[in-house]
Amino acid sequence: MAYFTYILKCSDATLYTGITTDIKRRIDEHNNSDKGAKYTRLRRPVELVYSEKSEDRSSASKREYAIKKMSRLKKLELINA
Repeated sequence: MAYFTYILKCSDATLYTGITTDIKRRIDEHNNSDKGAKYTRLRRPVELVYSEKSEDRSSASKREYAIKKMSRLKKLELINA
């Protein structure tokens, strides 16, 4: 099963990073249900601005961690690359 690491742009222009196996479903959850992260529930609507595919949960989680440690500037550079 493929996993995706993704970055969302929230309504207040902040960035949120997460992982999922189904990006479309997860974005819908972030925007429309209580299953979305608490952080994004307060900052709706959110917009997908970046995603990358990983072969397994472990590599996706490691990539998520690496992205979360980046500065906002580095995240924006990744998004715009």
